[in-house]
Amino acid sequence: MKLLEKDAPFHFSAECTTTFMTLKEKLTHAPIMVTLDLTLPFELMCDASDFVVGAVLGKRRDQHFRPIYYASKNLNDVQENYTTTEKKLLAVVFTFDKFLPYLVMSRV
Repeated sequence: MKLLEKDAPFHFSAECTTTFMTLKEKLTHAPIMVTLDLTLPFELMCDASDFVVGAVLGKRRDQHFRPIYYASKNLNDVQENYTTTEKKLLAVVFTFDKFLPYLVMSRV
């Protein structure tokens, strides 16, 4: 936090290098999208913010979530005025509408 101070000297220590390399590793090895494996059950994730709802369809392999499909939608002016609960429920409805073809007759 000393870097936030005016005229603070910049020292890039070994601890900084280790932290930087860890951060670089995490950011450059994002989850890779995978193809469908119908033997594994699907997992759905969805969320809502003030302006957008989003969803991810994926599968879990070897304890790691592997995304298959990402989707998002901007909220219109009326939807932006929804309560947080209503936005979360809108995200659930959006998720099931978007991924319905994948979910019919599948394990979720």
